[in-house]
Amino acid sequence: MYFIDVQGTLISDEDKSPLGGSREFIDMLNGKKIPYMVITNNTKHTSKDFLAYLNSIGFDFTLSSYLDPLMILESKVSKEAVAAYGTQEFLDVLESMGYVLNYANPQTVLVSVKDNYTFDEFAQMIDLLLAGASLVGMHETSIYAKHSKRYPGVGAILKLLEFATSTSYEVVGKPSSAFYEEGLKRLKTQVPHAEFSDITIISDDVKGDLGGAKEMGMNTVFVLSGKYKSAEEIVPSLKPHLRPDAVYSNMHEILEAI
Repeated sequence: MYFIDVQGTLISDEDKSPLGGSREFIDMLNGKKIPYMVITNNTKHTSKDFLAYLNSIGFDFTLSSYLDPLMILESKVSKEAVAAYGTQEFLDVLESMGYVLNYANPQTVLVSVKDNYTFDEFAQMIDLLLAGASLVGMHETSIYAKHSKRYPGVGAILKLLEFATSTSYEVVGKPSSAFYEEGLKRLKTQVPHAEFSDITIISDDVKGDLGGAKEMGMNTVFVLSGKYKSAEEIVPSLKPHLRPDAVYSNMHEILEAI
């Protein structure tokens, strides 16, 4: 059974179109009735809207096989007094969910992905954290790719803020144990005795997604269709016990190997 990442794995970071072999891989799982969860760190669209987009470009799965951080956010972060940072789309989604944005006296500093963070924003976050706000990341992605450039991911920003303020942080999405445990819980509706050791996770984020999954006992597959141009860019620098179990160019190559 599988956990399958979306950005850089199923769809392109450039134009969000299906990557080679990705739809066919999902079709294969459906045809063979192999249990899986599509797990994404989507925060720019409501869960319903992003799932509808994936369906519209040919991915045949339903909400029962889909999980993103927004679906468990309410169990992790109170809706009152949140200083949220990220794209305007993310802020709009939060407000549509009933979150009250407060940058004067927030309970929580909530960080999501954005490619144009400014030092003034970091300064504001630091002041709020030193004043006592808690720090939460929507996910802990190491880097992310956009327009052929690679930017610090939310995980890198969280580490920056942790170092600057000595404030520990929590993570809502991948690779938090809460997120993966929710994914396993949903898989258990199909396979009641499923365990993490039964799951193979496929992702282009070898340091974020796969490292956390490896520590929880999952088998890990690293694809080179997203953030990294080659395994040599990142794998040798990882601790041996966190290195992926397999590396493939893309989903098409995985499909051929099965």
